[in-house]
Amino acid sequence: MISERFKKIVLKELDLDDFDFTDETTANMVPGWDSLSHIQIIVAIEKDYKIKFKGIEILKIKNMGELQNLIDSKLSVAGAG
Repeated sequence: MISERFKKIVLKELDLDDFDFTDETTANMVPGWDSLSHIQIIVAIEKDYKIKFKGIEILKIKNMGELQNLIDSKLSVAGAG
């Protein structure tokens, strides 16, 4: 399930008022989500959550649900450390 925090970051970076994100939502389904905004979204997520992604992790992500899961796993590792 997509968290409100994650949703707000994406909406802000894409300058959207609202969008109904689901776990299966892909970038090409979201207005304005292109390769440049993708980078901006990833950087904004890293900054907001104080986490870092590896390039290969980003390349493997296919949808919003997978990105949310990656964020969650990074947060649980950070919390355990």
